[in-house]
Amino acid sequence: MIDWVPVVFVIFKVLVLGIGMFYAVKWHYDRARNGKQVDKRALLRGSARAAAIFVLALLALALFTYVLVSVFHLNLSA
Repeated sequence: MIDWVPVVFVIFKVLVLGIGMFYAVKWHYDRARNGKQVDKRALLRGSARAAAIFVLALLALALFTYVLVSVFHLNLSA
């Protein structure tokens, strides 16, 4: 028999990413059609904020993984 959990999660992931990509392209298309310009300082500030959030999330994930490995006494050496 087939395990349905990966099938359902892959279909869900494809649907969510597809819908997100559709709206991202639509937003950019509508914005270009209206001719609105973006302030470069605001764009750089937003990009720096997104990068900082990504790095903090990555550090939090690494810390969570370390704590989880420590709690369960897992040996990850080869």
